[in-house]
Amino acid sequence: MMTKVGYLPEETSSFVGRRAELARLHTALTTRRMTTLIGPGGVGKTRLALRAARAVADRYADGAWWADLSPLYDDRLLLPTVSDAVGLADHTLRMPAEALCEWLGDKHLLLVLDSAEHLRGPCSHLLAELLTTSIGLTVLVTSRQPLGTRGEHVVQVPPLPVDGAPDALQLFADRLHAADPRAGLDAPGDEAAAAEICRRLEGIPLAIELAAAGIGRHSVAQLAARIGTRFDARSGTVTLDPGASRLDLLADETVWPRRHRTLRTAIGWSHELCTPLERLLWARLTPLRTDFDAEVAREVCAGGPLTPGEVDRALQGLVAQSVVQRDGDRYRMLDTLREYGRMWLAELGEARAAADRHASSFLGLARRAHEGWTGPDQVSWYHKVSDTHLDLCAALEHLLAHDVVGAQEMAGRVGFFWACCGHLSEARNYAQRALDAGPVEGPRRTRLQWVLGVAALLQSDFATAEKYGALCTATALYDRDDEGMLGATYLSGLTQLMTGQPAAALEAAGRVLRMTEGVPVDSGHRLRCRLVTVFALTALGRLAESEAAATALRRACERGGEFWTRSYADYQLALIALLQDRPEASADHARAMLAGKHRLRDSFGIALGLDLLAAAIAAQGAGAQAARVYGTGHAYWRMVGHPQRGTPELGPVRERCELQARAAVGDEAYQQAFERGQSDNAEVGLAAALRTELQL
Repeated sequence: MMTKVGYLPEETSSFVGRRAELARLHTALTTRRMTTLIGPGGVGKTRLALRAARAVADRYADGAWWADLSPLYDDRLLLPTVSDAVGLADHTLRMPAEALCEWLGDKHLLLVLDSAEHLRGPCSHLLAELLTTSIGLTVLVTSRQPLGTRGEHVVQVPPLPVDGAPDALQLFADRLHAADPRAGLDAPGDEAAAAEICRRLEGIPLAIELAAAGIGRHSVAQLAARIGTRFDARSGTVTLDPGASRLDLLADETVWPRRHRTLRTAIGWSHELCTPLERLLWARLTPLRTDFDAEVAREVCAGGPLTPGEVDRALQGLVAQSVVQRDGDRYRMLDTLREYGRMWLAELGEARAAADRHASSFLGLARRAHEGWTGPDQVSWYHKVSDTHLDLCAALEHLLAHDVVGAQEMAGRVGFFWACCGHLSEARNYAQRALDAGPVEGPRRTRLQWVLGVAALLQSDFATAEKYGALCTATALYDRDDEGMLGATYLSGLTQLMTGQPAAALEAAGRVLRMTEGVPVDSGHRLRCRLVTVFALTALGRLAESEAAATALRRACERGGEFWTRSYADYQLALIALLQDRPEASADHARAMLAGKHRLRDSFGIALGLDLLAAAIAAQGAGAQAARVYGTGHAYWRMVGHPQRGTPELGPVRERCELQARAAVGDEAYQQAFERGQSDNAEVGLAAALRTELQL
């Protein structure tokens, strides 16, 4: 969900020099539509792009947005990653590129694609489409090589100057102080030794930072001597230990340009400073695609000499060496260092074992998240599944190739989260591939069919949703799977509600709820099946019964700490109150629903809630305020790629909202307020909608 006018990562360390490069880049960003920063790994392209993007972000009405492509090992997740980066959670059956082009079509924004070198062809093709259809789009790319896109303006990023300029030396001093606030270049000869280190490292920022991180075990003079000895004796050849074999070729002059060799040598030297267990952890961390915490590091990396306790100690050692970056309780590794660790992992013969541990860890996460869906940690599990999306996809790819049963279980358990997060295409794709990968029976089959049906329903593919609802029902009946029956009835019931068959939905939900009374009352499927009953009663005009059922359902959710179903119970209470001519109560319930959906980052639910809140405000005579909220709702509908959706009874509610608001303030004032809501940043518009004071 788009939560601010743009998103750029925070700068976590000082920025040194680059005045000339920033000036050239500022000119390029204000005169060119596509600029690519090129240079070898570690030269500082990402930091320069971030600083330049931040400097010009205010020039773009729709902000500056950042997409990190380094975790993507192939192009299958390129479009979802870029769509996520710009706030699009498409709920349609369109091709993803078409949806992204339409979303960006009227935007005036800066899009930064960081680390695109391994996806040059797919990125070039995508950007050619986006730049053609989105005339207000400006793109900044970082890559080791140009993409070759038509109209691309290439800016070379050189290393920091080392002769007669203070930038490289300043970077060394800054990183030295960051590693140890007591450290400095105060001793006689320190500054000259540091300058020699920077010269030997050819001004490559990452190499300088790694050298500064190693100072704790040496004086500056000793460090300069060791680096000089290494470069002179080994002529830039990367080695991991005296017995290293084919990795010695990594920095050979016939393979790597000089600056690439310099960085490889510096990384290899930093690697040698690590303890054996730190080196092993460095290698075993490389399958991780996203930021991670210590618990994940233990799950993915522990084994053999790396006990869980040793993982913790080695992780802190890698942080001290600047191999791993720490932000609070989260850790990440730069892509250049990950590449090196991945090569070492292959040399150790552990690549398959590491991938197995990674997949096992994230299968475990999917299981725990599935079990915690209705508990008090639902929101945190929801965020964790969303934030680890790329790791979950990588784990699923590995399981599909090596453990089909595990893949089938994982796709079924994580699919509903993905559907709620807006990753509908991935939910359908992985569920279908898991079904096709091999025989599957029992609850695993029902869950996969259910995920396919729910994703199809949210994409308005009602025929497919109806098909999988029937398949789920048949499979669950055959297996005598009560949870499966409740899930199937939820899917079929929602499909019937969306297609104007509330009586059929009510009858089926009531029958299955009676059949499955042994299922715990706080079961996710049971709560969702009760929600179908509430929706159906409202659609049938049985408002008193619906209000009682919705109130009871909300209380049940509140007792267990469940937010997703509770927010839809609030939504129904808001609709019921509005239909009963109680607009003040309706607005209160609608705001409660929006608060819950905001916590869950559910753009689709927020869009529904804003429409209802606008109607409640319009019914109280605040026409301009209602129009602005209604406009914000339309902005959220665009985020999910749909015109306004929902059950059929919402159509008259929306029509009445607009008529009442226009009557209160006149057409011109209505239109101005509506357009303001549409153009507001989403977070700003939602915050305004949640304010309770009425603006008559």
